[in-house]
Amino acid sequence: MSEQKRLFFAITLPEESRQSIIQWRADTFPAEAGRPVAAANLHLTLAFLGDIGEEKTQALMQQAGRIRQQAFSLTLDDAGHWPRSGVVWLGPKQSPRGLLQLAELLRSQAARSGCSQSPLPYHPHVTLLRNATHPVSLPPRNFSWSLRVERFALFQSVFAQGRTRYQQLADWALTQERV
Repeated sequence: MSEQKRLFFAITLPEESRQSIIQWRADTFPAEAGRPVAAANLHLTLAFLGDIGEEKTQALMQQAGRIRQQAFSLTLDDAGHWPRSGVVWLGPKQSPRGLLQLAELLRSQAARSGCSQSPLPYHPHVTLLRNATHPVSLPPRNFSWSLRVERFALFQSVFAQGRTRYQQLADWALTQERV
C-alpha cells in the first residue's frame, strides 16, 4: 500500500500580490479576527483531491498535463466570511469563464478517479484567515488585485511541527491566446 498524500490543484498568487494582500489583511482585520494564513500558503484552490496514493496521483497528473485551456485574467475584488468553517476569504465578484472551466475540468477528472468532490457549487477564493468563528466586520469593497493566470499546479498539504505547509509537486502552463 503506497503512502497517501493530501493533494489539491490550485493557482498560486504572484509574490507581489501575496505581499500586498498580507499587508492589506493586517491593516484591515484585527488580530483577534482569526488565524492568518501564511503568505507562502495563499492560493486559490481549483480542486481538492483529499488523501490519495501514488498511482492515482500519477493518473491525475497525466490528465492535468493533457488540459488545453487558454490563460485568463482574474480580479480578486470581493471578500466574505463563512462563520461555520471559520474562514475569511478573498475572491472574484465575477469569476472568469476560464477559471470556472479549469476548476470544472479538474474536479470532474478527480471525481472520475474516485476523489470525492464537494456537492456545493465551486466558489473560487483565497483563504485569508482561519478559526474566524466570531462575526468579522468586512471592509468596504474598495480593494482589487488583478492577476494573469498562466499556470496551475498540484500541491501537497504537509502538516509538520504544528504547521501546515503547501509543497508544489508539479505545474502546467495554460495556452497563450493567439494574437
